[in-house]
Amino acid sequence: MRIGVLCSGGDSPGMNAAIRGAVLRGVEVHGFEMVGFMDGWRGFHEADLVQLDRPAVRGISPLGGVILGTSRVQPFVGGQGDAADMRVIRDRMHGYGLDGFLLVGGNGTQTVAKMLSDAGIRAIGLPKTIDNDLGGTDYTFGFDTAVSIASEAIDRLRTTGESHRRCMVLEVMGRGAGWIALHAGMAGGAQVTLIPERSESIEQICDWVLSVRDRGRSSLVVVAEGFKLEGSEAEVTREGLDGFGRPRLGGVAEMLAPLIERRTGIETRATVLGHVQRGGSPTAFDRVLATRTGIAAADAARAGQWGTMAGLRGDRIEMVSLEEAVGRLKTVPEARYEEARLNFG
Repeated sequence: MRIGVLCSGGDSPGMNAAIRGAVLRGVEVHGFEMVGFMDGWRGFHEADLVQLDRPAVRGISPLGGVILGTSRVQPFVGGQGDAADMRVIRDRMHGYGLDGFLLVGGNGTQTVAKMLSDAGIRAIGLPKTIDNDLGGTDYTFGFDTAVSIASEAIDRLRTTGESHRRCMVLEVMGRGAGWIALHAGMAGGAQVTLIPERSESIEQICDWVLSVRDRGRSSLVVVAEGFKLEGSEAEVTREGLDGFGRPRLGGVAEMLAPLIERRTGIETRATVLGHVQRGGSPTAFDRVLATRTGIAAADAARAGQWGTMAGLRGDRIEMVSLEEAVGRLKTVPEARYEEARLNFG
């Protein structure tokens, strides 16, 4: 069996470990031949591929980034994912001698995997995204690393904030899901955490900040990039669109900081963590999760379990349907936010 490995979407810590796990199990145990396409679908359409074997993946698990590269290049030449587009995919697979795909990516990538599977093209998903917003899995690899980086940033901002008696506002990623903000805020002991799933008024935010000041402390506010102030119709965006044609989020911390300072009289500073959350070596948790995911995906290909994704359920890796994975965005449940909100201020 000849399998193509392809990464798509934003980079995420643990992608190299996932590739290594899939290749070692697929090539060394099952006797597959495996190739990797460079820079996602660009490499597939331009015949830019490399052989994947034991020497190719030696020592890559602790490395950040991804050896194959990734991109937001669209998979479908016609842009529709219709029958004509599927014929192009099939013809190119035939030219490469491919029997199926292992697709490493987040919601967009797994949606494509489902479209391919529905069209009869063999595909298995490996769930990576720092946002942790895929269904069918308790955690995606990359999330734990992003939370660890954000938690360290909170620890560092707290010391400088206390030194100057400032309120510090830290913006983290997550787009439509507040998992990074929620977990990092809890881990770092932030006095306020703001997530996309729940609007808060500027009055409430400032009340929390003033409550912290009245106790003789300095506030640390964590805000997800997709958070909307109560009464706002849209998130704060920067110029341009992302690779999926969506408004580019970012800048909510820079919007909030002057509002807090003006209303409370407390000097307030904003920090946008940005792509720092994606970079560097993955945590041990993400390396292990990604490796196990890669192994499970190769085993699923051997067993003919196409149209599935390797998800973490409790402490087990299970193959779940791609429909379950992408049927809805996995957001922070109201109860999870409420249990944290009770301790704000």
